Amino acid sequence: MSEKLYFASDYMEGAHPAILNRLIETNLEKTSGYGTDHYSESARRKIRELCNAPAADIHFLVGGTQVNEIVITSLLRPYQGVIAAETGHISVHEAGAIEAGGHKVLTIAHDHGKISGAQIREYCRAFYDDANHDHMVMPGMVYISQPTEYGTLYSLDELQKLHDACREWGLMLYADGARLAYGLACEENDVTLEDLAKLCDVFYIGGTKCGALFGEAVVISDPGLIPHFFTIIKQRGALVAKGRITGLQFDTLFTDHLYWQAGAHALKEADQIRTALKEKGYRFFFETPTNQIFIILDNETLEKFGQKCEYSFWEKYDENHTVIRLATSWATDPEDTAKLIGFLGNL
Repeated sequence: MSEKLYFASDYMEGAHPAILNRLIETNLEKTSGYGTDHYSESARRKIRELCNAPAADIHFLVGGTQVNEIVITSLLRPYQGVIAAETGHISVHEAGAIEAGGHKVLTIAHDHGKISGAQIREYCRAFYDDANHDHMVMPGMVYISQPTEYGTLYSLDELQKLHDACREWGLMLYADGARLAYGLACEENDVTLEDLAKLCDVFYIGGTKCGALFGEAVVISDPGLIPHFFTIIKQRGALVAKGRITGLQFDTLFTDHLYWQAGAHALKEADQIRTALKEKGYRFFFETPTNQIFIILDNETLEKFGQKCEYSFWEKYDENHTVIRLATSWATDPEDTAKLIGFLGNL
């Protein structure tokens, strides 16, 4: 087994043991397919209760890019685009999936991964003030991530202002929750699942990066918002025949607060690393409160670092320095955290 440490991402491990145990326990059961089984329905009931959205339409899909592409193309008219931060996942790391579906990603400047209600209003004013706007891609929705790609969090006030701006200009608000467990468990967070259900037209609860083998739970508060969404999922090749496998995972994640516990573990390990980095004088790109840590290393140090630890390249800072990301997860071994901290002191 390699001695190398792995802090490159938060989806490198398999699944939480509690999920594996339930998959084994139920392995030979025969259930109906396509998410119509009782495990999936149990997960839906739990999520609806936490969201205080008893009528919400909830669907279990496999991965984040798949969810983003299907939700966005289902919500937008053919002539509309989606406003997102320049750093938004749909703009940077999804290989043009949204554009391939016929919709332009309309990027705007960000503040540590976040965009604001004021920016949405300004974008829409500028669009409709342009005499040629009928020849242009119309903004139809806003995409955000909670936490963002930079590990930052929208406050409830910021989310409310985005919601208000979207309502003012007739836009849908959609939140990507790929790492939502790490946001919900964060002490700085004041946005609940109920807030997301109230203020976003659609959002999804991430499983792949938060303890599941795979899977994301799409929450549509208004069940009439996307008619025949089940059929759209099928048409796009995203409907899993053995849907109970995904539903069972979310049923487990939302039993006995496991989802929050998984997030809290990652944050505990990340906080230890952050503290050590500060004590040892490392330079942060900027500080974040969740499980992603961004630091600046000179290229010589980075080469030595890479020999001992897998990391995620983020961007070139300048000719001689690079920004890298370290990420903890629900499964980060405290011994690995201790080894990383010790190694950092010897670079």
